[in-house]
Amino acid sequence: MLIELLRQQVLEANLEIVRRCLVLYTFGNASGFSPEEGLVAIKPSGVPFEKLRPEDMVVTDLAGKIVDGTLRPSSDLATHLEIYRHFPGVLGVVHTHSGHATAFAQARMEIPCFGTTHADYFYGSVPLTAPLTEAEIASEYELNTGKAIVRRFEGIDPLTRPGVLVSSHGPFAWGASPAKAAMNAVLLEEIARIASITLSINPQAQAIGKALHDEHFLRKHGPGASYGQG
Repeated sequence: MLIELLRQQVLEANLEIVRRCLVLYTFGNASGFSPEEGLVAIKPSGVPFEKLRPEDMVVTDLAGKIVDGTLRPSSDLATHLEIYRHFPGVLGVVHTHSGHATAFAQARMEIPCFGTTHADYFYGSVPLTAPLTEAEIASEYELNTGKAIVRRFEGIDPLTRPGVLVSSHGPFAWGASPAKAAMNAVLLEEIARIASITLSINPQAQAIGKALHDEHFLRKHGPGASYGQG
């Protein structure tokens, strides 16, 4: 994939999370990965979204070495890179501080699957990472955030649960492209919003049954998926 195309896709993902009201000011970032070239493009640090241009996206290798660009990359770069290094098939990552998902992260609570809206996109609860230790925070905080995400997904296909709540921090979402990652960030916030309302109505609400959960997730994402036009 040409660097110019990757940059354009990443810019569009960044603009999408602004359009969908998932970020305030510079609170968020999106990136994309080209496995053919081993390169990542990511939003520059602290630059207002409305001023972004494709050429502002910073291009690095998977070790974090800048190979093209004049600006500093997002401070969350190391977290994004750790996800790309360990989650095959993930080609886009988005981080936001969207309100409802961040509230669940701050409450240190996974989001149970209460209904079919959630089941359409996440095969199970939205996972929560373990809190970082003081040592992990003090040294290579962003890298250790990525490591905490990877540890939480041991035994889980990350493409079946395309997002996570980082304990006391906020959500990360991903997908098979920067656009899919942005879409999953939007869906994660909506799932969190609906779950919050559900718990406010009935604090003892129970998770959806397996049969209904399987039906809704697998008809969209399973081997015999029937949703859409193929």
